[in-house]
This record gives sequence, C-alpha cells and structure tokens, in this order.
Amino acid sequence: MRIVLIAVLVWLVAWPAQAQMGGGRRFRGGDQRSSELKKPQIDEGAYKAALERIPEPKEKYDPWSGARPSQPDKKQK
Repeated sequence: MRIVLIAVLVWLVAWPAQAQMGGGRRFRGGDQRSSELKKPQIDEGAYKAALERIPEPKEKYDPWSGARPSQPDKKQK
C-alpha cells in the first residue's frame, strides 16, 4: 500500500511539469517543419535604411555617470 501511495504522490508532483512541457505531444514535426519553411526573408536594404534613420546623439552617453562622482571644473592657472 505504501508503494502505491508513494507512486501516486510522485505522479502528482510531476504532473504540473508535464503539463508545462506539452504533455507528450513532442512528435508533431509536420507543424514545425512547415513553420520553418514559411519564415520571412530578411531584407538587408530595409534594415540598412532603418539604421540610417536613427538620429545621432548630440552628446555621448555615459552609462556609468550615476556610479562616478561628478568631475569638478578644471581650475584655471
């Protein structure tokens, strides 16, 4: 009786993980192959045109500006 109870408890613990992983429907390769064939082609010209439309920043960005203390003004001699 204890072995059956332990087996049922192990199954109950593993059941949510099986539900998250698809529940044994791993062998549906036909759907996956057709979706790989229908991937859109990358348009290099459109990609480069989009990069050119990004404006250049007026001042350089410093990601560490909050971690460093501000630099004092240079003293005149």
